[in-house]
Formats: sequence, C-alpha cells, structure tokens
Amino acid sequence: MKLVYSTFPSLEDAKKIGTKLLEEQLCGCYNCWPVESGYWWKDEIIHDEEAACIFKTTGKKRESLMRRLGELHPYSEPAIFSLSVETVMPSYETWLKEVTNDAIDCDQ
Repeated sequence: MKLVYSTFPSLEDAKKIGTKLLEEQLCGCYNCWPVESGYWWKDEIIHDEEAACIFKTTGKKRESLMRRLGELHPYSEPAIFSLSVETVMPSYETWLKEVTNDAIDCDQ
C-alpha cells in the first residue's frame, strides 16, 4: 500500500477531487481534515486554513494517481508526495487491490 498526501484550499475541493480519483479507481479510499498551514509564497509568509488529504492506493497506481491529482489540483504549485507503508493488514491490502482493479502485488 502507498499513501499520497496533498493539501487543498478547502474540504469541498478535496472531496470533489477525492471523489473523482475514486471514480477513476486510482485510490481505494481518501481521508481529509482541516489544517492550519504556514508557508512561503511569493516572498512572504502566509498563514492559511486548508484541507489535508491522504489517498490510499497501490504501488501500481501511485504514479497515475499523482499525475492525475496534479492535473485536477487547483493550486499552481501543489504539495503532492507519496509515503510508503511498512506493514498493512492482509485483508485491507486485498480490498485495496480489488477496488482499484489492481492485479499486481501492492508492494510494487
């Protein structure tokens, strides 16, 4: 299993894109929550409210999910990165492969 993380301007944006990625079977699940963010943008420090999301996918689907997320994302320079999962319950891994239509082992 792989996790892909990103932030969005709002929970509404995150849910809209998350639903699209589910429909395209690029992820099996996503989780979003509100966050307070601080970052540099155009030579100034910005403090903003955003939504953070983790998308759960397989190794085979990770690159396609990241590419599609970049296409759909409303930010001009979105934070999109992946994390590897050390262990996962076998039944969850099986479910994830089924719902993403992934016939290859999730560790790839």
